[in-house]
Amino acid sequence: MNKTNLSGKYVLFFTLFTLSLVLVLIFNLFTMNRQNNRLKEPTKIYFVDNMSSAHLEIIRRFNEKNKNEIEIVPINLPFTKFSTNERKELIARSLRDRDSRIDIFAVDQIWAPRFAKWGEPLAKYFSQKNLSNLIRPALSTCYFNQMLVGVPLYIDLGVLYYRRDLLRRFTDEKHFEARLKQSITWEEMIELSRKYGVDGNFYLFQGDSYEGLICNYFEIFFALGGNIHNGNMLRFNTKEGRKSAAFMVDLIHKYRLSPIEVTTFNEQDSYFWALKHDAPFFRGWSSFLKDMKVPDSDSAKVQLLGMACLPHFDGRQPVTVFGGWNLMISKHSTKKMEAVKFLEFVLSKESQETLLRYSGYLPIRQDIYDDPEILKGFPYLVEIKQMMHYGVHRPPLADYTKISDILSFHLGKALKGEINVKTALEEVDKTIESKQHFIK
Repeated sequence: MNKTNLSGKYVLFFTLFTLSLVLVLIFNLFTMNRQNNRLKEPTKIYFVDNMSSAHLEIIRRFNEKNKNEIEIVPINLPFTKFSTNERKELIARSLRDRDSRIDIFAVDQIWAPRFAKWGEPLAKYFSQKNLSNLIRPALSTCYFNQMLVGVPLYIDLGVLYYRRDLLRRFTDEKHFEARLKQSITWEEMIELSRKYGVDGNFYLFQGDSYEGLICNYFEIFFALGGNIHNGNMLRFNTKEGRKSAAFMVDLIHKYRLSPIEVTTFNEQDSYFWALKHDAPFFRGWSSFLKDMKVPDSDSAKVQLLGMACLPHFDGRQPVTVFGGWNLMISKHSTKKMEAVKFLEFVLSKESQETLLRYSGYLPIRQDIYDDPEILKGFPYLVEIKQMMHYGVHRPPLADYTKISDILSFHLGKALKGEINVKTALEEVDKTIESKQHFIK
């Protein structure tokens, strides 16, 4: 064999050997990667909220898209078991203890000032371009001292629910329902109750001593032209403040539109009572129609409900208080980037549609309210968009939750007839000014 042939064989052998070695290495690396992926645990992000069917669907989709990398673990604080105030205290206690196990938590949009000290500033993660499609009433509640401390999850509005099947008992006016949707006056509501003899079960609201009562109060207060700011202090013992509280008391004790039981009602209580006792009107949140699980015996009645603007006073415009929930990231979290990725997913059009379709939560993206295809399936969004023009926010103060506790406690006593309105509001202002610790 000549040297040329021998040299060629060596080259061929070396080439085949090298190729085989490369293939073996590639195979081993691929196998090791697969094993590592199987062994690798995803980063777990703990998320605290009322876990509706929409929440769970969003979490499922996110976890599927980020399989083996990030896993959102839901921690459920259901509205059916925890009041708004109880949720607030549970989350605050955990964050106060520097608990790093909570990564993402939901807050009532009025809590941003209270929870800002425990939240991660988010401006470095979300540019203005990221936020430009979010509706202003929702996004504005995510700032404290001009710092972005949260992102909106969904928004809510106080609305008037009515039973379409019961309207004919109160009026034979052909266009009454259309007028009702645009808002009728409180004076007309009272007259309808008197005229048709519905005693004590005509209109329901949330009158227990908690945040829901304050939302009802502010809707009356601002509808009467009230202004709670007096310099640097809040004042409730004013002409409009007393008139607003007196009107709520009169709904129960003078006009008899509402039963005394409303003084113990939260949202769920008022909804269940309204359906069970066939109340023609009740105040609620716009997300009620899908969000609340009602007893089977009353489920058919839900299909008979309509939604309208809250009543207004003669010569004035209707007012609705904005509600809704925002998401914050704990500054004690050790997995902030993964948490941010989930927040970005929540803000996507896909997730916001899911919140609407699965649980009836109002989206916070402008493009959903402008999407003809979505509006075909949810025509009431057109009415909701109009109602937002009448929306007001509760005062975004660092000590708002304390003020709310003080006001709801004394206002609740007035609704029950235990003290008069003037005494109640004098005590409210006196307690706020004292700056002393308040316990209900």
